[in-house]
Amino acid sequence: MTLASVVGQPRAIDALQSALRGGSVHHAYLFAGPEGVGKELTAVGLAQALTCPEQPDVGCGTCSSCTRLAKGAHPDVSWLMPDAERVDRGLAGRSDFATTPSRDIRVDQIRTLLERICLRGLESKRKVAIVVDAHQMNTQAQNAFLKTLEEPPADTTLILLASAPDKMLPTIRSRCSKVSFGPLPVELVAERLQKERKLDEPTAMLAAVMAGGSLGRAMALDLKALAARQDVIRSFEALKPGDVSAMLRWAATFGESREDAEQALSILSLWTRDVALAKVGGERLANRDLDALAHEVAARTHESMLHRRHALLDKARATIVERNGSPRLQLERMLIELLEGR
Repeated sequence: MTLASVVGQPRAIDALQSALRGGSVHHAYLFAGPEGVGKELTAVGLAQALTCPEQPDVGCGTCSSCTRLAKGAHPDVSWLMPDAERVDRGLAGRSDFATTPSRDIRVDQIRTLLERICLRGLESKRKVAIVVDAHQMNTQAQNAFLKTLEEPPADTTLILLASAPDKMLPTIRSRCSKVSFGPLPVELVAERLQKERKLDEPTAMLAAVMAGGSLGRAMALDLKALAARQDVIRSFEALKPGDVSAMLRWAATFGESREDAEQALSILSLWTRDVALAKVGGERLANRDLDALAHEVAARTHESMLHRRHALLDKARATIVERNGSPRLQLERMLIELLEGR
C-alpha cells in the first residue's frame, strides 16, 4: 500500500502528492470524511512517503521501513486511538483494562504521545503521529493537543482522522490543513464485495448502497441483517396512525441495541430513497426485490411526507450515534412524530 494505490479519493491523493512534490507538507492534517472510505490507508501512504529511505516523498511500499509502518511497527510513527478501538482491532484485550475500555481519547494518552514525538527520530528524519478517531478526544485531551498544534515539534507531521470533525474544537480544525474524503463510488464498493466476499452482483450492490459508499462498513455488514431487511421494511410500512401499541412493539423489536437501531434506520433511509425514486419513475432501486412494494408506497405517499420521513430518520440516527440517545426511545419518538404528527 502506497499513497498512489489508494483508490476512490482522487482529490485527496492529488492534493497530498502535490504537497510532497512541492516540499510544502503541512505540520498537521485533518482527514475528514465518513468511516471506511480510505482515510487511514491514506494516512499510512503519506507516512510512508515522509519516512521511506528508498523513494523519499513517494514511498516504495516494499522496503523494511514501509512494511513495518503498514503493520504499525515503525519506531518513528506513533499511533493513537481510543482504548475500545484497540480492543476491537485485537491490539489489546479487555483484561488489559481495569474498567470497560474507553471510547474517548484521554488527556494522559495525548501527553504520552507528545512526549514521544518530541524525541529525536530513530530511523527517519521525520516523525509522524496518526490519531485515529480524533473526534473522540475529550475536552481535556483536545486542549492539550491544541498546545502542540500551536508549537509543533520540528520535523513532525500530525495526521488526525475524523468522521465527525464538528466535534473537535474550531481552533484545532483551523490549525490543520483539511483534506476531505467522500463516500466511495458504490460500483467500486460492490466490485470489492463481489471479489472479496464472493457476493452476487445484486447483493453486492445493495450492500454497497446500504453502507453509504463505505468499504469498511460494507465489508463488516452482517449478511443476516441484509437478508432480514424485508422484515424491517414490510413491518414499518404496515404501521398505521393511531396504533401506538404497534409502534411501540416495532421500536422494541428493532431497538434492542444501538447496532440494531442503526441498522434499521439505515435500511429505512435507503428504502425511503427507493420510494422517492419509484415516485419519479426511476428503475434502479437498491431493494430490487421490493420493487412492487416501492411503487405501491410511492403511489399513496405525498412527496412532502417522503421528505419528512427522510428528515426524521436522519434525526433519530444522529441522536443515537452522536448524542448517545436511547435506541428504543429514539425509534419510538421517530414513529410517533412521523405517524401521529406530534
